[in-house]
Amino acid sequence: MEKANTAVEVFNKLAETYQEKYMDVQLYHDTFDLFCRRVEKPGAAILEIGCGPGNITRYLLTKRPDFNILGTDLAPRMIELARKNNPGAVFQVWDGRKITCLNQQFDAVLVGFCLPYLTPQEVETLVQDTAHILTPQGVFYLSGMEGNPAQSGLQTSSAGDQVNLHFYEIDWLVQRLTKSGFEHLAIFRKSAPVHSSLQTTDFFIICQKGNPAPA
Repeated sequence: MEKANTAVEVFNKLAETYQEKYMDVQLYHDTFDLFCRRVEKPGAAILEIGCGPGNITRYLLTKRPDFNILGTDLAPRMIELARKNNPGAVFQVWDGRKITCLNQQFDAVLVGFCLPYLTPQEVETLVQDTAHILTPQGVFYLSGMEGNPAQSGLQTSSAGDQVNLHFYEIDWLVQRLTKSGFEHLAIFRKSAPVHSSLQTTDFFIICQKGNPAPA
């Protein structure tokens, strides 16, 4: 929890800077477009975990204004910005590690670049919890940084701010998703934006809820 609190402090401090750098999500339009096509239900209930300043939310609503999006983030300042950027969506401060406490079913769950701030155990729990709160054939979108997990750890930005970042291997994630019953996986890889302080390969996985794999 201490590590999470540190990340919240950093994102509260850098919320406006983050907004300035990342509101343009054009690089990822193809992944969001596929997500929108997979979510066929009109007026679908969407849970967005780690919504930041609402950059992804804004694009989704230009493509699918019928979406009923609940955006969540642990950083209060990010939620303030998201509300300003998306007056048609609902946002609240919420811990994405406790989504089952929302007591609600969703047609889709989107986790955009939240995985780098979650431990492997937290990611496993997130996958299991997402399967639990999704409706049948519900869609799951998640993205993060691909790399050797052994390189995970404390990272220092050019401004001197420190957060713990976690790298993940695609095969490891696919195994967890399959075990929880996700299928029809689509996987994208992209180089990190040039303005990113970390020159990594970003990954994007879009899948749908099926039946859990036999134990």
